[in-house]
Amino acid sequence: MSLNPYDLYDTRSLLTEEERAVQDTVARFTDERVIPIIGDAFDEGRFPRELIPEIAELGLLGSSLPEEYGGGGLNSVSYGLICQELERGDSGIRSFVSVQSSLCMYPIFAYGTEEQKQRWLPSMGRGETIGCFGLTEPHGGSDPANMKTSAKKDGGDWVLNGSKMWITNGNLADIAIVWAQTDDGIQGFVVEKGMKGFAAQEIKHKMSLRASVTSGLFFDNVRVPEANRLPNVKGLKGPLGCLTQARYGITWGPIGAAIACLDEVLGYTKERILFGRPVAATQSAQLKMADMARRITMAQLLVVQLGRMKDAGTMAPTQVSLAKWNNCRMAIDIARQCRDLLGGAGITTEHCAIRHAMNLESVITYEGTETIHQLVVGRELTGINAF
Repeated sequence: MSLNPYDLYDTRSLLTEEERAVQDTVARFTDERVIPIIGDAFDEGRFPRELIPEIAELGLLGSSLPEEYGGGGLNSVSYGLICQELERGDSGIRSFVSVQSSLCMYPIFAYGTEEQKQRWLPSMGRGETIGCFGLTEPHGGSDPANMKTSAKKDGGDWVLNGSKMWITNGNLADIAIVWAQTDDGIQGFVVEKGMKGFAAQEIKHKMSLRASVTSGLFFDNVRVPEANRLPNVKGLKGPLGCLTQARYGITWGPIGAAIACLDEVLGYTKERILFGRPVAATQSAQLKMADMARRITMAQLLVVQLGRMKDAGTMAPTQVSLAKWNNCRMAIDIARQCRDLLGGAGITTEHCAIRHAMNLESVITYEGTETIHQLVVGRELTGINAF
């Protein structure tokens, strides 16, 4: 029996019929609409906005939220498969969906009022309202408790001052979920584009996530009405709860990038003839590709179990940290090795390995660096906080 080289343990057999249908639908979209244009978009430093209506039409925005709020009502494994197939195209496309769904729609759903849910979520699910998530600040992202952005109550409004950095979708966004220090702890606010004193500035000269919008957000006495405050959470629990949702999706996404790189290099090494035989016929190439398949298989088994635990309500944040650490490291190592196997051809974006490798430099950093997630697991093992 011939095995699927990208799924050696047949993890697809562990999926329900609905989950397989979701994966197949997103895979077709990635093959037909993302991959043909993404190399050029990356070269141009351009997010392909023209894909947003199609992404929304497929139900990929807020896919895990209830349908009454513009979501798709899908389970966590289905959301993970969406992230995997989108990142097989490019991390920037997955990042757009992840931010819109997990970092913007989720906090409105989890921490907002019924009025806020009805006001924003349906249009966000249709891709008509785009969101961004403002937590990380210029002085560093790994210590969110050291937040400088502040919100002071003034009559019926809140006055925001400060800045956020490395914000995906920042210049695309119609609304920003902004976390700020108040006299009553950290709270979340929905800041709307056009509010006086609010500005977004796109970050240029990136060598990673070039097909994605990354921005700085700036708040100069921005008046935000009380109706835009998310009332049902206070403290770091709010933003960290959002990050757990997004990190879960990131545990799946890099698997797609790794599969794309392995797929490309399998074809290339069979066709590339050196010293009278295909590169794929050499022991060194086979050892490298076998190790890639081993690591992809381990990552696939890890996320399916993680998704089942999430749907059962038993998933712990430390388990998400372990999976993000393992799977991002797996993918970036594979992308780099595939670039090496492609030889000189591997340095151009006509092949996907270098693009995925550069993108994964961001993915392994954002929403908790590799070191942070290692320390989360270490704290779980020892009971000692070494941050």
